Amino acid sequence: MPKRARLYEMLRFIFVGGACFLFDYGLLYVLTAYAGLYYLVSAAVSFTLSVFLNYWLCLVCVFRGANAQSRRAKMLFFGSSIAGLGLNQLLMWSLVDLAHIHYMIAKPVAAGIVMLWNYVLKRRAVLGSV
Repeated sequence: MPKRARLYEMLRFIFVGGACFLFDYGLLYVLTAYAGLYYLVSAAVSFTLSVFLNYWLCLVCVFRGANAQSRRAKMLFFGSSIAGLGLNQLLMWSLVDLAHIHYMIAKPVAAGIVMLWNYVLKRRAVLGSV
């Protein structure tokens, strides 16, 4: 893939990721502050729902030519998301319970780390290369 095309792909990925982060972040707040769920439960629910939104948007907007995915590619995509969920939960717990950072401040830190993880693994899952 030419460098310019890769740059545009990364920019689309960042835009889609940003939109999904806002969805995740907002839902985390609503589920915790208004529904009264424990922050780690809220974080898991909001993260999981944002993964499904992200998957669809990645296929439609980010990774061109990825519409005809194999079952294996889909499994890799969602497998990386499950690992991302585990990483998100570990980071949230570490930052909130151990470092005593408010969950709404900890979430962007965790999301930034998970975003790097997701780009590399999801690109591999969707296109079969990095």
